[in-house]
Amino acid sequence: MQPLRSLLDGETTVALFVDGPNVLREEFDVDLDDVRSVAENLGQLSVTRLYLDEHATPALIQAAEARGFEVTITSGDVDVKLAVDATEFALTDGLDVLAVASRDTDFKPVLEKAARNGVRTVAIAPGEHGRSDALRNAAHEAFVVEESGTETGSAAETENGTETE
Repeated sequence: MQPLRSLLDGETTVALFVDGPNVLREEFDVDLDDVRSVAENLGQLSVTRLYLDEHATPALIQAAEARGFEVTITSGDVDVKLAVDATEFALTDGLDVLAVASRDTDFKPVLEKAARNGVRTVAIAPGEHGRSDALRNAAHEAFVVEESGTETGSAAETENGTETE
């Protein structure tokens, strides 16, 4: 099932949701531009959101906005807000691709629900040691953003959680 939007204009639409507290950690040394680049290679970005908690610095917020991210600050659990927003968007906005940048397995149900509704899913990990096997296996495709800014992709297409090459 292909969303109506891409059938009409031929452009693949991509929504990128970034789990800031889990991706933007000093030990990963990942730049938002690199995460965005992975998503841009998948198609036309229709949404680029970065989720942060109330401890985010004004400098981080400003830098993210300067890079084209819509920043969502939550005083509660970032994971819950991101999961609800990503699921809602994937089910209601005619999306082709849902990309989630995180290392948190909490987003596995989001990817599974989107996939069941005809949306291609992508898991973006912040470095190899920040990769979640559960997210990688739930997604149609998985990419790792390396510290040097390069990305590595696993052409891992999944069928019912089983990886195929």
